[in-house]
Amino acid sequence: MAPSPARATGDARGTLHGPVPRATATLPPRPPGFTGRSAELDRLLPHLSPAEDDTAALPLLIFAVTGMGGVGKTALAVETAHRARAQGWFPGGTLFVDLRGYDEDPVTADQAVLALLDALGVRDGDLPPTTDRQYDAYRALLADRQDRMLLILDNASDPAQYLPLLPGTDHHRVLITSRDRPDALPVRLIDLETLAPDDSVALLTRALHDTDERDERPAREPEAVRELADLCGHLPLALQIAAGMLRRRRHRDIASLVAEIREAEDATTVLDHNSPGTDLYGRSLVLRPVLETSYHRLPPDQARLLRLLCLAPGAETGTEAIGALADLAPESVVLLLEDLAARHLVTPVRRINGAPSAMRWRLHDLVRAFGAGVVAGDAGLREEGEAARERVLEFYWRWAKAADDRLRWLPGKPVPERFGDRGHALEWLDGERSGLIAAVGWGREERFAGTATRLAECLGEYLDWRRYFDDLIAVAKAALGAARLAGDRLNEANAWNSLGNALLVAGRPGEAIEAHSQARYRYQAAGGRHDEAVAWGNLGNALRAAGQVDDAIDAHARARDLYQAAGDRHREAMAWDNLGNALQEAGRTGEAIDAHTRARDLLQAAGDRHGEGRAWHNLGNALRAAGRLEATIEAYGKGLKICREFEDWYGAGQTLRNLAHTYKTIGRPADAHAAYLQAADAYTRANAPTEASRARAWAAELPQ
Repeated sequence: MAPSPARATGDARGTLHGPVPRATATLPPRPPGFTGRSAELDRLLPHLSPAEDDTAALPLLIFAVTGMGGVGKTALAVETAHRARAQGWFPGGTLFVDLRGYDEDPVTADQAVLALLDALGVRDGDLPPTTDRQYDAYRALLADRQDRMLLILDNASDPAQYLPLLPGTDHHRVLITSRDRPDALPVRLIDLETLAPDDSVALLTRALHDTDERDERPAREPEAVRELADLCGHLPLALQIAAGMLRRRRHRDIASLVAEIREAEDATTVLDHNSPGTDLYGRSLVLRPVLETSYHRLPPDQARLLRLLCLAPGAETGTEAIGALADLAPESVVLLLEDLAARHLVTPVRRINGAPSAMRWRLHDLVRAFGAGVVAGDAGLREEGEAARERVLEFYWRWAKAADDRLRWLPGKPVPERFGDRGHALEWLDGERSGLIAAVGWGREERFAGTATRLAECLGEYLDWRRYFDDLIAVAKAALGAARLAGDRLNEANAWNSLGNALLVAGRPGEAIEAHSQARYRYQAAGGRHDEAVAWGNLGNALRAAGQVDDAIDAHARARDLYQAAGDRHREAMAWDNLGNALQEAGRTGEAIDAHTRARDLLQAAGDRHGEGRAWHNLGNALRAAGRLEATIEAYGKGLKICREFEDWYGAGQTLRNLAHTYKTIGRPADAHAAYLQAADAYTRANAPTEASRARAWAAELPQ
């Protein structure tokens, strides 16, 4: 018995007994509201043009549109075919067959050739009796056809489904859609990504307006539309389902659907439960089965890596971190990741230095939620996942500590491993930032609380340096919660201290005073005199920022005395520098100059070049207050040189701003103008746009 044929469409007519007449193709319906694919259309359409045949090199005759399930491959293929037909490029017609490659029972090539022969008019008694002769007849028909045809082989999962169906002639064109890249074949590839955010919003808006032009919800709720598009991961299938739900609940606002998805924490749960049915191609509008079929087709090693990657912290993850997650060498994990990327389940993001081990990888949000759900639903997979998270957290802590040690390193101290200089440490921290911050959040779980707290301690210097103040506060709060969960009183005090510093740089001195007071109480209770000194110094900075100058002087003096008693000359130097700032603010300028001079000398002796630069800057401020302006300019110049050495652009901006103020005071407006503009540039590089804008405004007030 012959296999039951797959569905193919086309209005070609003819038999093996006579010439095949010109046919007019019957395509599936054009996708309504097609949007956001202009770049892909611009890449694909020119290659289908007859003009391509006239190029010097033999053109590629086979094209593949690839991408994750639900990304709109069929829609692009059908839209392309309709536009090509409108141009008259395929007078022989267009044939379309759905290979159902990701269904439980995919269409075989033997079944598909019967469908294609049927569409070409070969059926019943004209149908050859054997499979081989059926293929011969199919290729003969295409070879004899003078008018160019376009063959669309949709939804293929394996080359075996379509290789036997390729024409035995270079006259026609073939367009394949698949979730898997056919990298072994000479095929022109068009990889589809998810839609851009604006295009996602446009798709939702148009879908509602096409149904009812009176639907004002998109105009009334622009933020809700954008948030819904984000929750759908900008995946066309998810957006289509969401639009159908909004049509059905036309009397409810868009924000209600957003709230449901937020509460469920998984868009597939809400969207699949309320799916509006099927699309115009007769396919079910559901998300989870699409993801399940892709997952279940994976070999075990790829499936394991995908599951674990769904548990990784952060939106993007580096190869090394994924290796730690999966307990695999970077070379092995790269090969598996490339296989997953060929199946459009992960996306390579960028190369930092060109080495495969330096690549980063991103998961679509819906794939991440699906994979996490697979793990959560199985006790064995849950333990596998917890062990993987433990490994990657330890990995992050080890290298964050090494990077932090490098940022704080002084001559004479042990050289940190891995990072040869500050630049390398900052580069690694920049690349892993999102994962590091997300991993600290794991401290809410008892199993990870201790390591997460230690990781948080390693990020304060970096986040302050880069001026990521929101992240700094979030990390400090997460560390505080983790330390409490672990019952670690010392780390709880450390977390209060870090939170106070974060709140202070974020401009919240009142809250910073409370946090540092909490830290001081705990350090005092633990009997840690050195730690108590740290708390007094930080409390002094918060008190000064809050205008409590006399209390700030007392706090810094206590910190200085405690450091002196402990013999910590480096910390003593920083206490002198902070004390000088408070003294200057109290109008005790001479004492401030002496304090900053003492700080500078101690920092020079300690080899803390960056700290020395900060002391020069503060000394310049005190000298300026004393009216010693030439000495002020010299001090600022030395501080500025050191800031530039360390690429401390915020410090450079502050110094240049104060230098400009000084030039203005002594009647050098041109120099002041130039210094203000340089300050604006430095502030911009330091991610301080408000300060940059203010410096430009000051420059605009001066003659050039």
